[in-house]
Amino acid sequence: MSTEQQFWNWFKQHEDELFHFERDQEPIFDRLAIALGEVDGDLTFEFGPERNGVREFVISAAGLKRAFPSVARLYDARPQLDRFCVTAFRPRRPVVNDIEYAGLKIAARDVYYRLCKDDNPKKIGILLFLPGRTEDRRDVFGQVGYLFLDEVLGEYDVETNVGFIEVLGHDSKYFDGDFPIRELAADFDTLLRSKQGK
Repeated sequence: MSTEQQFWNWFKQHEDELFHFERDQEPIFDRLAIALGEVDGDLTFEFGPERNGVREFVISAAGLKRAFPSVARLYDARPQLDRFCVTAFRPRRPVVNDIEYAGLKIAARDVYYRLCKDDNPKKIGILLFLPGRTEDRRDVFGQVGYLFLDEVLGEYDVETNVGFIEVLGHDSKYFDGDFPIRELAADFDTLLRSKQGK
C-alpha cells in the first residue's frame, strides 16, 4: 500500500473528528500533521468552513515547489469523501483579506502592485507596495507580501508563473499610479495568457 493510500485510510478512519475539528482542534490537527508528514514532511493543510454539510480540505506544499509532486500524488489518490471536497494547492480567494503576521497587520485596501518584465520570458515579475515597510523588518514585510500573493493568485501560480517578487513601501520611488491588489488576479491572468499565446 502506498503512503498516499495509507494517509487516506487514516483520514477516512478519523473523518468525523476532522469534520468537527473545533471540538478538540489541537490534538486532531497534530495527528493530521503527523499523517501528512508520512507522505512528505513539507505538506501542510487548511480546512474551509462547513457549507451544506461539506468542508474544503486543502493540501498545500507550503509554497515549496519541491513538494508540488507530493501534493499532486496525494490529490490523485484521494477517495470519494461525503463530507470533504479535496483541493490541491492553496486556491485563490475571491475576497482579499487583511493579513496579520508577526505583530504586523496590513489592510488589503492599502496594498498595491505593479507587474513587471522578468528575466524568464514565461514568468511575470511583481512589485508589491505595503504601507510602513521598513528595512529592519524587511523579512516580515516580505512574508506578508507572499501571503497576500497566495491569497490573490493561489499557491500554484505564485510558484510556477511568478518570477521575481519585490516588496517595497509606499515611500518607494517606484510607487506611482499603481493598482490596488484586488485587481491583480485579472491583470495577471491577462498578461499570462498573452505570454502563452492564448
